[in-house]
Amino acid sequence: MTEKDYYEVLEVSKDATGEEIKRAFRKLAMKYHPDRNPGDKEAEQYFKEINEAYEVLKDEQKRAAYDRYGHQAFQGGMGGGNPFGGGFGFNAEDLSDLFSNMFSDFMGGGRTQNRNGPIRGADLQYNLTISLEEAYTGTEKEIKIRTSEPCETCHGYGTADGNEAPVCETCHGSGKVRRQQGGFFVFETICPTCRGEGRVIKNKCKDCGGQGAVRVEKSLKVKIPAGIEDNVRMRINGAGEAGKRGGGKGDLYVFVTIKEHKLYEREGKDLYTAVPVSMVCATLGGKVEIPGIDGQKVEINVPAGTQTGSKLRLKGAGMQIMDSDKRGDLFVILNVVTPTNLSARQKELLEEFRTLSKDNGCQPEIKTFVDKIKDLFK
Repeated sequence: MTEKDYYEVLEVSKDATGEEIKRAFRKLAMKYHPDRNPGDKEAEQYFKEINEAYEVLKDEQKRAAYDRYGHQAFQGGMGGGNPFGGGFGFNAEDLSDLFSNMFSDFMGGGRTQNRNGPIRGADLQYNLTISLEEAYTGTEKEIKIRTSEPCETCHGYGTADGNEAPVCETCHGSGKVRRQQGGFFVFETICPTCRGEGRVIKNKCKDCGGQGAVRVEKSLKVKIPAGIEDNVRMRINGAGEAGKRGGGKGDLYVFVTIKEHKLYEREGKDLYTAVPVSMVCATLGGKVEIPGIDGQKVEINVPAGTQTGSKLRLKGAGMQIMDSDKRGDLFVILNVVTPTNLSARQKELLEEFRTLSKDNGCQPEIKTFVDKIKDLFK
């Protein structure tokens, strides 16, 4: 038996609660356990002292006697501090709790779910495709989903009498059983009686087969906000699968995809489009009309002397910005189209134009071009 103060051994104050003492013991026992400190005699000795101290302080009567008489209260009557034998040894509950905690720590898990309590329903997913115009204006879509609803016959309990099923006698509602192997290690497995549910339905509901829910097809209206972007996930609370034993419904996640548009490409709040213009319009200037994303005609002023690839910006003609009354911009790329299948008169006029041109009509700004390539001939 150690003569050290038991409270100091467990690193707790003398007014510590039973739960605080238990947490301190678990923490120190895992830290100084011989399996974690092989060959360390000091750790082994301290492990025995921790066990001895906890054996006294966890028991209210023993703790009261220790607080009054100290170590003399147990001299001659309680044996040594062997952690695997009698006296101050581990009991089955200590081992089970300790190593369940250790296993949970190693696996990165926390507390296990109470299988006997309410279980929330599963979430559902629905893929919805809309047009770019619908993304601009916003829309409301009616969708149909296959889901589950609580069974009205058994009130969601899955039992024939409509009452909650009794707690499993094997696992006492935990949904798992523990078994000790080799006198030391404790393993947890799913309860074979209730299969992890925590309760046993002896007489199942005829309408739901004991599931507590029935499959249905539901129609829902999904409101799509104006300005929504591609690949956005929307959540509809409580539109998922039914829960069990009074648990809430899951959620429905709607994944919105925007179809490819024939005229426009979208980049965030802005739109881009390529517009062909005739050679005459590009040369002399003019106007071109295209359908806007809002359904109105967009008039584009083509400046005289426009070259292929010229980009014009039309402010406020792009996409609606979500949760705002503002719009993005429209960028127009102009592509000059060379005419084909000319009539004789058109060719005659172009030949006349070429005669009048100083550059012979084929190489505008020819001096600049020659300056760029002349070094290549040296």
